Amino acid sequence: MKKSSTYNYVLAAFGAAIIAVLAQVTIPLPLIPITGQTLAVGLVVTILGTKLGTLSVLVYILLGTAGLPVFSGMSGGYGIIIGPTGGYIVGFLAAAVLMGLYLDKFGITVVQAVIANLIGMVITLAFGTTWLKIVGDLTWTAAFMGGAAPFIIVGILKAVLAAWLGVIVRRRLESAHLIEAVA
Repeated sequence: MKKSSTYNYVLAAFGAAIIAVLAQVTIPLPLIPITGQTLAVGLVVTILGTKLGTLSVLVYILLGTAGLPVFSGMSGGYGIIIGPTGGYIVGFLAAAVLMGLYLDKFGITVVQAVIANLIGMVITLAFGTTWLKIVGDLTWTAAFMGGAAPFIIVGILKAVLAAWLGVIVRRRLESAHLIEAVA
């Protein structure tokens, strides 16, 4: 059964809320903290797919940019987007699109979801590191060491966790006919 547009928008809003809640899970580091945002983005895209997952990420970014305290540390506002962590947040959108397209092409299995989430991690770190280099006026080495290197191992762990949980939740929602099953 095809779900209504309103129903899909509600799912996207729930996705944005999941990202906002997990963004508050933070482990402080000197330049950029480790947050639950990347885990949440991977989880939401794995569960909701390309269109609704990307819409969830876009809604999350727009809410935060508008000033709602949805970014890590209960922060929000345009200043966050143009600040040193803004590249990661912008990167979430590109990651969501490419992760979703990958899953559309190869299917939503745990293995494919892990690969998609690893792709999302690399995209997010690339955007974040590049942005940090520019905004912080850092060398590429300094930007990589502060903006990517500390997150690689934890990023891999979050990618595996998001894939595993995402596939489980997706299958259960499909079984309950709450989301459309992928052919």
